[in-house]
Amino acid sequence: MAKPKTKYDSPWKNVLQTYFKDFISFFFSDLYSDIDWTKPIEFLDKELRQVSKDAKTGRRFVDALVKVYRIDGEESWLYIHIEVQNQYDANFEQRMYIYNYRIYDRFKHPIVSLAILGDDDINWRPDHFILQEGRTIVRFDFPIIKLLDYKERWSELEADRNPFAIVVMVHLRTLETTNNRQARKEFKLALMKRLYEQDYNKQDIINLYELIDWVMTLPKDLQTKLDQQITQYEEERKMTYVTNIERSGEQRGKLKGKQELIIQLLNGRIGKIQQPLIDKICKLPVKKLELLGLALFDLSSVTELEAWLQNRTKPVEKQN
Repeated sequence: MAKPKTKYDSPWKNVLQTYFKDFISFFFSDLYSDIDWTKPIEFLDKELRQVSKDAKTGRRFVDALVKVYRIDGEESWLYIHIEVQNQYDANFEQRMYIYNYRIYDRFKHPIVSLAILGDDDINWRPDHFILQEGRTIVRFDFPIIKLLDYKERWSELEADRNPFAIVVMVHLRTLETTNNRQARKEFKLALMKRLYEQDYNKQDIINLYELIDWVMTLPKDLQTKLDQQITQYEEERKMTYVTNIERSGEQRGKLKGKQELIIQLLNGRIGKIQQPLIDKICKLPVKKLELLGLALFDLSSVTELEAWLQNRTKPVEKQN
């Protein structure tokens, strides 16, 4: 039975941005009480890209640079790194240090560095970096959260309504069921039911189930069985939030398939088309995309394709 690759990075990034306040409350409660949550939170993606572009630290991970305000009115920057690889990384402490000093060096702003470790080695707990040359010593300490520690606190996770309790349960069960996708399917269904039973609101159910579905990948046959069980459960509750996600996802998949087919046919007929034209094609509504599918066999050059797209995307002038 084929086992789809488990995905961790993107779901963590999405849920961190959606539930940032809950993230700090769940993992770093001492820091939570120092932040003025009445003031806006800003994700400094541009600033982080400027630093990570220059820092030669190897592959990228889930990270975020966030501007918050403390209750004393001072602006504070938080660098959050989530290590979701399931393995030891000898360069981890050094990378945390490099990002900290490079952010400070570029922006002259002190940084609070935080780390979440989602690996499967209970003994790997990197929380400091030491740089020493002779009597010159630099020591960099940073707090870490080890997700494996929550295995001993499972009952607390089940009772906690913080969205990150669900996130941690998803992560741990995903690690445990790498070689048992049937057990993963059953837990995935149980988690979905928990979202309803704990009275999460509609948007939270949609957001958190998307995380569950993204991370807890299943072979096609097991996913089909799960979809049937979810549909039945939601119909009984007369609340088809997840079922509607599946349907909209299926429609998006069909649309993407049409786009890819038309682009492939155009490449074969008029030569490889460039990205700007591909972007225009992908922005076409379904009806116009279908018209392009019918018209493409009458096109003989990129120029004709450009003219066709221009004519179909012109704004309609109002009649006086």
